[in-house]
Amino acid sequence: MQIHYDLGHFKAVNPVVTIGTFDGVHLGHREVISELRQISKVSGGESVVFTFEPHPRVVVLPQEDSIRLLSTIEEKINSFGKMGIDHLVIYPFTEEFSKLSYKDFVTNILVDQMRLSCLVVGYDHRFGQGRKGDFNALEVLSNSFNFKVEQLSQFLVNGKLVSSSKIRMALETGNIRDATLYLGYEYQISGKVVEGMKLGRRIGFPTANVETFDPHKLVPGDGVYAVKVNIGKEIYSGMCNIGFRPTVNFNVDHRSIEVHIFDFDQDIYGTVVTLNFIEKIRDERKFSNIYELQEQLNKDKVSALHLALYQNK
Repeated sequence: MQIHYDLGHFKAVNPVVTIGTFDGVHLGHREVISELRQISKVSGGESVVFTFEPHPRVVVLPQEDSIRLLSTIEEKINSFGKMGIDHLVIYPFTEEFSKLSYKDFVTNILVDQMRLSCLVVGYDHRFGQGRKGDFNALEVLSNSFNFKVEQLSQFLVNGKLVSSSKIRMALETGNIRDATLYLGYEYQISGKVVEGMKLGRRIGFPTANVETFDPHKLVPGDGVYAVKVNIGKEIYSGMCNIGFRPTVNFNVDHRSIEVHIFDFDQDIYGTVVTLNFIEKIRDERKFSNIYELQEQLNKDKVSALHLALYQNK
């Protein structure tokens, strides 16, 4: 996969292009990309995914502090790389670019610079300033500039439409099962292990405090979760507590992400770890004393180990 951060040296044979933010690169997105690859194969062209960085909402709504994203750009690159596309264009989304009309976007970028042969879009795809460009507008332009347009129908899982917004809502409410079902993979958070208050160590449950790299990365709703912990090439089982932290950190809403790793006793301060969310165990709650907390944590550990075992069957 060739990655392009601008179109200055972009070259592709009969480019078959799809465009979007692809937040989460979920099953609906993957259906579009599968069709993209199939069309490029049949037509003798090359597959091109055109996405943006930063996310358009970050630029268009800079005052909005509630932007929550499923994917960092690094996670998107990793996902696309595994899907076998030929080219990934990561186009800089600026305030000036946001004002480009759909017609100018198609003519100046897709036609003049990329020389596309076919554009593949989802059922509800809209683009250009004010999202005024829809499938009907694309068909008119395709006839004028001699390229094809393919539109996919809605993608459903268990009769329900898959969307990034639906996945965000599932994660925010701790519904990991639905999020995993719609994503097609386990939701992940990566970050660096930082110093914490070390309270867990005093009661036999030392935790690694994780601080994410992207302030817009969505953190699941408060509670205790069964997780897999990726450290280098090793994968461990663990349980993660997400809650409110009064001190400032880089995570969304300054929330804490603390993970207890089972059968693990190494110094990993400063290490990058990745958490895969398996299932929510319970809501976060306050305990009357330290002994009640210890008893509950032991129950949580049993639940987390059971979920990890069940998942691996």
